Amino acid sequence: MKLTRRATLQTLIAGSAAFATMRAFPALAQQKGGTLRVGLTYEIDTMNVYSTGFLGDAQAAVVEGLLAPDQHAKYVPVLATEVPTIENGGIVVAADGKTMKITYKLRPGVKWHDGKPFTSADVKYTWEAVKDPKFVAESKDGSKQVESIETPDDLTVIVNYNTILPTFASTLFTFGIFPKHLLEGTDLNTSSYNETPIGTGPFKVKEFQRGQYVVTERFDDYWRKADNGDKLPYLDQIIFKMIPDTNTLITQLKSHEIDLVVQTPYNQSKQIEQISGIELVKGPLLSWQHLDFNFKRPSLADIAVRKAIAHAIDRSVLIKVQGGFPQPIKSPVVPVFDFFDAGTPEYAYDVALAKKMLDDAGYVVGAGGVRAKGGERLSYSFMIQAGRADDELAQQVIIAQLKAIGIEATADNKTGVAYREARYKGGYDLIYGRWITSADPVYSVFWGTGGANNGQSYSNPKLDEAFKKFEATLDPAARKSAAAEFQKILAEDVPTISLTTNVALIAKTAKLKNFLPNPTNMTNFVNTAAWYMA
Repeated sequence: MKLTRRATLQTLIAGSAAFATMRAFPALAQQKGGTLRVGLTYEIDTMNVYSTGFLGDAQAAVVEGLLAPDQHAKYVPVLATEVPTIENGGIVVAADGKTMKITYKLRPGVKWHDGKPFTSADVKYTWEAVKDPKFVAESKDGSKQVESIETPDDLTVIVNYNTILPTFASTLFTFGIFPKHLLEGTDLNTSSYNETPIGTGPFKVKEFQRGQYVVTERFDDYWRKADNGDKLPYLDQIIFKMIPDTNTLITQLKSHEIDLVVQTPYNQSKQIEQISGIELVKGPLLSWQHLDFNFKRPSLADIAVRKAIAHAIDRSVLIKVQGGFPQPIKSPVVPVFDFFDAGTPEYAYDVALAKKMLDDAGYVVGAGGVRAKGGERLSYSFMIQAGRADDELAQQVIIAQLKAIGIEATADNKTGVAYREARYKGGYDLIYGRWITSADPVYSVFWGTGGANNGQSYSNPKLDEAFKKFEATLDPAARKSAAAEFQKILAEDVPTISLTTNVALIAKTAKLKNFLPNPTNMTNFVNTAAWYMA
């Protein structure tokens, strides 16, 4: 059967239209009130969803987008009344197949936290603000592909794309919408919005204390209702406490000073299972852990060094020290995706081969057992996000494994804004961390030339071309072929070493009901309205 563009696009987002909204569970004995205290493993840099360098956990309870992924990683409508598809007329592909138009019908009666009505003007303003070169954003994905936006009335938005964008639902307008009436004409980089944003979500920001906590409280005029007609949200408050130190986090779980941790360290799982009143929930994640290189270091720009490092790492040890929860991978495309390529080249653990590769490349073992060539020692600063117990254990394992082949790595860990700045600006030689993607990943942000998350100074025109093929076609077969191509290039050029994929271990009070893990980068807090304390 010939695959038409119409059929292809329907296939890509099939199933999304079947969900009417992000609905609450059927009500049994929901109780209004209560405060949920959340322990975050990082310090929030900004509450602006387009600027933050971390996951937008607290932000997701405050700010809403037009669509959002549910617990099955399927897009459902939020501020829009339906997910645009070819079938419902929301998506129209041009006759030449090169551009497309998406129409969003907006939900009536939605109010901002200051009581002003949410309209199509806010959606158009969000695009204008994000694409503004003066605005410093973590990512502007999806903004440059929009040619223009029409707002024929307050509840209709017509987005004219200058290309075909199969990942439209995972970029612009999904992370959140800006309030035009408050932000137009202001400097978004310095606005108070970055600490106390006005949103349309179930909770509004009451207080932001940098490096300490964010207090959010119920928005009484929230638009959603439960299936039984209850006005949402149920909770009075959600308090997000910033606790980057794992030991402190576990201590506060034990003392019941916090009720929910969505990034529970693997090595603490058995200990947490013994805490009275705390449940350990295992959830899926579109996430992987990786080791990346800064190409500003001449020796790390040498592919022989990168390949030797790839052969020096024993993933089985990394998995063991993390409680056996992660699984080994060889590609940044996690196996749950159809376009994962099982034929991607991989580097077997082989210390002898790693040493030989460095010998052949002219790196000679010198003082302290550290190799050198041309006056440059293979001695590197090695960064992770400080306080993350799993990452600290993995870092020590990798340091020991690199030492075995004559490479010295010294921990230089950072937290909060310092970590974010170093990650994005290349303030490291080696970096171990994790990425989590949307349900429709855009990989060029990580390794594409000038990519928003490419702090490595890495550039490969062939890889850029493969990313372009993958991210600008509606044909699943073409996307799968392009994905295989970019996975092969990443494996052969080794700007990154994909190490393990993982699951989410979530520690929560048994009193919290209606909680469902969300596997995407929209976080577990995308549906807090339905949560209640029993």
